[in-house]
Amino acid sequence: MAEEYTFKQLRDMKVTQLREIALKIQSPDLEGHSTMHKDHLLPILCKVLNIPTHHIAHGAEKTRLKGLIRKLEAKRDEAVKASDYKRLAVLRRQIHVLKHKLRNMAEAAPV
Repeated sequence: MAEEYTFKQLRDMKVTQLREIALKIQSPDLEGHSTMHKDHLLPILCKVLNIPTHHIAHGAEKTRLKGLIRKLEAKRDEAVKASDYKRLAVLRRQIHVLKHKLRNMAEAAPV
């Protein structure tokens, strides 16, 4: 492994580039890398390369937040149709807070 990567560099790469890197690395953890999606491949690749990933938004919490956001967006659309501006303001704020929380979960460690 002549090249050293940071988490930010890997995160910004396309999945095809990550697969090329994984192809060069001999590790049982990377078995099946050619069919993995980026969200599965990136943490495994970081583990194999000993790159810290403690700031990645992980599975269940990320999925739960995205589900909540989708439900609130549906309610927001109903409030727009009903011209309920007070309810609309509350829903927009809740969506904003959840999206902010999701972004904070996904932030990478300072490089």
